[in-house]
Amino acid sequence: MGEKLCKITIDGVEKEYSLGTKLETVAREYQKEFADDIVLAYVDGKLTELTKYVRDNTKVRFESSSGSAGHKTYKRSMCLMMVKAVHDVTNHTDISVRIHYSISKGYYCTVLGGDIEVNQEFLDKVEARMHELVRADVPIDKRSLNTDDAIALFHKHRMYDKEELFKYRMVSRVNIYSMNEFEDYYYGYMVPSASYLQYFKLFPYDEGFVLQMPTAKDTRTVPPFAPQHKLFQVQKESTKWGDMQNIETVGALNRQICHHNVSELVLVQEALQEKKIAEIASAISAQKSVKFVLIAGPSSSGKTTFSHRLSIQLKASGLVPHPIAVDNYFVEREDTPREADGTYNFECLEAVDVKLFNDHMQRLLAGEEVVIPTFDFIEGKKKYGGPILKLAENDVLVIEGIHCLNPKLTESLNNDQKFKIYISALTQLNIDEHNRIPTTDGRLLRRIVRDARMRGADAKKTINMWDSVRRGEEENIFPYQEEADVMFDSALIYELAVLKPYVEAQLFAIEKNAPEYVEAKRLLKFLDYFLVISSENVPANSLLREFIGGNILGTS
Repeated sequence: MGEKLCKITIDGVEKEYSLGTKLETVAREYQKEFADDIVLAYVDGKLTELTKYVRDNTKVRFESSSGSAGHKTYKRSMCLMMVKAVHDVTNHTDISVRIHYSISKGYYCTVLGGDIEVNQEFLDKVEARMHELVRADVPIDKRSLNTDDAIALFHKHRMYDKEELFKYRMVSRVNIYSMNEFEDYYYGYMVPSASYLQYFKLFPYDEGFVLQMPTAKDTRTVPPFAPQHKLFQVQKESTKWGDMQNIETVGALNRQICHHNVSELVLVQEALQEKKIAEIASAISAQKSVKFVLIAGPSSSGKTTFSHRLSIQLKASGLVPHPIAVDNYFVEREDTPREADGTYNFECLEAVDVKLFNDHMQRLLAGEEVVIPTFDFIEGKKKYGGPILKLAENDVLVIEGIHCLNPKLTESLNNDQKFKIYISALTQLNIDEHNRIPTTDGRLLRRIVRDARMRGADAKKTINMWDSVRRGEEENIFPYQEEADVMFDSALIYELAVLKPYVEAQLFAIEKNAPEYVEAKRLLKFLDYFLVISSENVPANSLLREFIGGNILGTS
């Protein structure tokens, strides 16, 4: 009886492999065709780890570490190896490694317990141990446990955050990843072994360290560590807000939803945001020279609602705010720059009539009356039947737009006349100590909800355009965020529990054969961690109302 073979199709070519051949073996044959390391495979359109075996009559496509899913897998696997290395170096069973949030091109982490001093000597030992694991090509093994056994395992390993997380999940099985004797849970796929994880560097920073990793654009180079101190401080402050309420992880949030007063949780979060907005308004009013409050931030940060709430606080401080949207200063459609594929590029600064904008701002400073244009997005033209504005002594302009922190937008204005604010929805909450929630996920979910409600766009369309939106942010917003006088975190620790029922049905509607299905499936799995909070608990002036509707500030 001959050897049993499996037929698979790769790039339109049918090939045969022995039954029991791993996808990793097939990937090695095709690695020479990829500039970056292959880390995952799509089997009949389903994302699959390379440790899986080939199956007969399937189509296979490989994903490298430069792809979206592949890059996430690299970083996730690197976290597992780093946490194991810390445990190996310390030999402590009572330490806890906490992965907090993105900084530079890596993750900020802290080590608690065991009287560990996180200094260069300690990090050198951890880094050396990580390289040992890479050279030894330690496998990353995966096994499935029933949920009760997994909870008991987490308790044994003192991973109480994971123990609590799975108390509130209805799944029957849990995937456990291990490197040698070290076991952990991770949300998402892993590479097969440590040899895939060659590129990293540890840098001491603040009270912990940063695990620096390559970008998707250059997967084999660790970029220099470039801390963003202002952004870090606002992230740190937001984390303290969660710690104040004893809500550091999704499991802790679910516990709060089940056993405590949800209304109080919501109101405390809203009060913390309102307090911060009031502090910003006080800082503006204290600077008598300020005439231009410039607000910038990435997509779905809540800029519009924030500007309205800030305006209310400015009024309470004795100022008279006037909102201006930079989008009304778009150049005429025929003058809009185009991408290489011929589509319009509305994200670049050249899409804005910078000369006209500066002329209007200068005339307002001079005490003249100015007719502020309104841009008609259907006709692609500015129209001038709008408001006539003239500045009085206590008047300030509250200007919102993605380029507001770019000095070229306001090049004719003196710096002492500007107060610059960067706003973004920065993640305060993580799934557990080792599984972080990317900031971009929260913003994407916000946008899916808003696009469906206000623009008639389904989740498939929003997911499809999200990479383009992110590229525009990388080019036009993030490089200038440290220019801000203050930063504001618009994320609410409870918001994903509110957004869940709004977005789930939209994600389920995406067909399995659609390119966007893989991302939709990932988001659905992510949302499955959360219990639901009714939107009835959300105040009518909340930033979250900009996305779910019902805002009394006229922003939705």
